[in-house]
Amino acid sequence: MAENISRFPVVEPDDLPDDLRERVNAIAEKSGFVPNVFTALGHRPRELRAFLDYHDAVMEREDSSLSKAERELIVVATSGANSCTYCVVAHGAILRIRAKDPTIADRVATNPWTVELDHRLRAIVDLALALAVEPNTFGEQDLDDARDAGLTDDEIWDVGAITALFALSNRIAHLSALRPNDEFYLMGRIPRG
Repeated sequence: MAENISRFPVVEPDDLPDDLRERVNAIAEKSGFVPNVFTALGHRPRELRAFLDYHDAVMEREDSSLSKAERELIVVATSGANSCTYCVVAHGAILRIRAKDPTIADRVATNPWTVELDHRLRAIVDLALALAVEPNTFGEQDLDDARDAGLTDDEIWDVGAITALFALSNRIAHLSALRPNDEFYLMGRIPRG
C-alpha cells in the first residue's frame, strides 16, 4: 500500500523523530487516521518539520481575523486552480467541516473564479487566485481591490502567506503523486448523527 501513497519513500509515524511522531500522532488522534502527507514528507524530517511549523504559523494563528473556514477556503481555491488533487480533497474535507457546508469545497475547487460567494469571501478568493495563478502580474491593483472589499493589510498578508504555503504544498503533491486518504472523501458531507 505504501507505494500507492507517493512515488517517493514513505515513513510510518513510528519511524519519525520523536518530536514529529508526537505531532503526527496528535493529528491522527484528532482525525482518526494519519494523513498521507505526513508519511510522504516523513522521509525528509527537516522538511516535514519546516512544513508543519509554517503551516501552523499561518493556518493556526490565533490572532488572525480570518476565520478557520476562510483559511481553508483559500487552500481549496488555490489548490483547485493549481489542479492539486491531494490538497483539494484533504482541505476540502476540512473546509466542509469548518464552514458547515457539505457542497462548498466542491463548488470552490471546480471553478473558484465564478463560484457564488458573499462579498468578503469573493475578495479573499480573488486575492488568493491573483497571487496563485498570475504572480507575475500581481500588484497594487490586486491589493487595492482587496482593501476596497474591506480586507485589512493583516488579512491580505494572511491570504498571501496561505497562498504561498500551498503553492509549495501543491507542487510537492504533484512531484510525489501524493494520493489522498480515502477517509477525506466523506468527511463533512453527511451530518454527524
